[in-house]
Amino acid sequence: MGGPAENAARVLRHAAELKRFSRRSFLAGSGSASLLAADMLVTRRVQAERRVNKILRVPDDTAEKYFPNASWFLFPGYKTSWEEAQWILNVLRGALNKRGQLAAVGYSNVGLDIDKIVIAVVEYARVHKLGTLYFYGHSFGGMVATQVAARLRELHGIEVAMILLDSSPYSKYDVLDQSWFEGVVFLYESGFRFPTVLRGGYELGERMLHKDERSWGQILDQTLEQLSPIAPSSVLIQSESAYIYHFDGSRFAGKLGGTRMAFIGNPEDRTVDYGTARDSWALTYKDNMASGLLRTDGATPAHASPGWNPFVYRPVIEELQDELFPLPSGGGKKTAF
Repeated sequence: MGGPAENAARVLRHAAELKRFSRRSFLAGSGSASLLAADMLVTRRVQAERRVNKILRVPDDTAEKYFPNASWFLFPGYKTSWEEAQWILNVLRGALNKRGQLAAVGYSNVGLDIDKIVIAVVEYARVHKLGTLYFYGHSFGGMVATQVAARLRELHGIEVAMILLDSSPYSKYDVLDQSWFEGVVFLYESGFRFPTVLRGGYELGERMLHKDERSWGQILDQTLEQLSPIAPSSVLIQSESAYIYHFDGSRFAGKLGGTRMAFIGNPEDRTVDYGTARDSWALTYKDNMASGLLRTDGATPAHASPGWNPFVYRPVIEELQDELFPLPSGGGKKTAF
């Protein structure tokens, strides 16, 4: 066992080691706890803010000067966050700002609700004295844009000037891989909600199914985005899936008045069947469809990717605007309703 002096030395040595260990552990634990607390605060703040639908304005001096009463509204695609929607508008601003100001619809994390989206658009249009509305339907956002336009005309007497359908499916049958899609809807309608902790693996698996459309960098970026506080909630994603699954485009045919529609897309699209989607929109909305021939060839990924391929999309959008809404020689200012 050793003598008293040796035992005393051993106790002192252990005490010193314990003191050093406790200090390191305390500092490390405190740091980790602080980071976790900060992350939770940010997450709770973001989630609280995004419980409502919000129109996200993207400032642009040129558009505000020459088109004070006109605006584009971007209806984001499946799983598109508020930040990504604004990013898309920013990279397309050089084309879109030649006819109107820029705004995106931020869907509520509580779930997709068309009536509340309509109210948000109406309130924004009135506050900003908008008389001309252009809708950009990004992927499934084209479905939402079409229904919102029909509701605006029916309930508020507001007619949308244009709906641009970017690779938008006309129905669930245009979605090429429905295996994961149907499962998400079934679970949602059965009352099951995906926990956030499962989202990363779920997203990675889904992106891997379509890896030929994306680079590995894009797969990683999109997977990690779904784990961040700014990602759309699982409830919103499941409600978006259910919306696509049950969407019936024929319900709104004949209800858009003079709204002009245009479909753009890529025959190489491996998410939505380019041919059937384009033809279905053109047939059902033959009185409104003004263009369906312009394509986004060369875009990677091929499906609804303006954020990744602005130099492919901007010329297409400019050509559409010049064809359908030529600027008067005296200037481009609009008057409010």
